[in-house]
Amino acid sequence: MKITVGIPDASRGEAAALYWEAFGNKLGFTMGPKYRALIYINRVMRSDHGICAHDDHGRLVGVAGFKTMNGALVGGSFTDIRKVYGWVGALIRVRLMGALETDTENERFLMDGLFVAPEARGQGVGTALLDEIAAEAKRRGYRQVRLDVVDTNPRARALYLHEGFREMETHKLGLLRYIFGFKAATVMVRDV
Repeated sequence: MKITVGIPDASRGEAAALYWEAFGNKLGFTMGPKYRALIYINRVMRSDHGICAHDDHGRLVGVAGFKTMNGALVGGSFTDIRKVYGWVGALIRVRLMGALETDTENERFLMDGLFVAPEARGQGVGTALLDEIAAEAKRRGYRQVRLDVVDTNPRARALYLHEGFREMETHKLGLLRYIFGFKAATVMVRDV
């Protein structure tokens, strides 16, 4: 397995598809239909805000995204959203996605999504990506990595706990749980 900082242009489509596979259930109502979501994700994906894992054949098997004051792995502006979903669709999506937005902070390095191809799960890809996120945080002068994990993803939570993350606080989603399909997200932190 090869881990690299940055998403090569040749892997953008694969990365967008893996992102949607991992987060489509949570984001489907706001970013769907799938074909538009893939267009949008591919359009706004910041190659410099991701860490990739490729297998020995060069195929993308996982990505860990991060967020800085300069952007996120998958962010985008109102204009980007409007170009894919139209004016009305953009207005609705901006409001809904804003409810999930995690603020960037200066104290901790914010991991903004980790996703692994189904056939590569359980093979150490997630662990390798977490280690590289920690190394990137250290290179940038941070002492901790922060992430949020939703209550419907116990496998990810177990991985994060195994890799030294601590649960800090849990935020309930309230009525938005009916839109996003999960009830709460827990903030987790790991020292680097």
